[in-house]
Amino acid sequence: MSSSTDERATDSAEQAAEQAPAGKERSRRRAVRHAGPPVGETEAPKPVVLAKPGDADAQPAPDKVSTTKAASPEPASDAPAPGAPKQRRPLKSLLAWGVTAVVIVALVAAAVVLLLDQRSARERDDRRQAYVDTARQTVLNLTTIHPETAKEDVDRIIAGASGQFLQEFEGREDPFVGVVQDANVTTEGEVVEAGVENGSETSISANVLVAARTMVSSKEQPDPSPRDFRMRVTISDVDGKLTASKVEFVP
Repeated sequence: MSSSTDERATDSAEQAAEQAPAGKERSRRRAVRHAGPPVGETEAPKPVVLAKPGDADAQPAPDKVSTTKAASPEPASDAPAPGAPKQRRPLKSLLAWGVTAVVIVALVAAAVVLLLDQRSARERDDRRQAYVDTARQTVLNLTTIHPETAKEDVDRIIAGASGQFLQEFEGREDPFVGVVQDANVTTEGEVVEAGVENGSETSISANVLVAARTMVSSKEQPDPSPRDFRMRVTISDVDGKLTASKVEFVP
């Protein structure tokens, strides 16, 4: 009986000795499995696979990381959603635009009217000045005559005359030249002042008052003496040319 007991004890000891290395081996394997890579060694990075645009719906391969994100168009924040009702502008905004448009139109119209008025005023002033210049030249022609140039002086007066004033000279040119030459009359005229008495920018004639002074000398009076007088000269537009149609002395 003791021998059988010893045999059992020996078998138990042998089994225990055999199991001990196996348990250590399993414990070592667990430690190796959970401890990670050895110190000083780095784990190789896993390859990254970029998906092609055409493979957006394809399933990524196992153990591979895909950096491609599904592209989803983002609707613009200001764009209305499909089927949504259109927003109407506020009434105040429409009124503001209307008032601005009216103000702009009014300013443009005022500028046009102002330009037209300035142009009309300038044309009126130019025409009035033309009347005055013609009257001044007419009086100078009448009051500036020399015996040696009497014929040319008279022709110059007739060239700027029309109407009643022209009729007064027609047929009398030669007698007038003869008197001037025989009496050796010399006159030197000077216009002191001239201005339009009446007339408008739409009329074809205007009366111009002219104040003049003439230095007169002759055989009987060799020394020049001044003569002052005023004339009313009617300037008329004849076929686009301004002429003196009437000349009269004013007291």
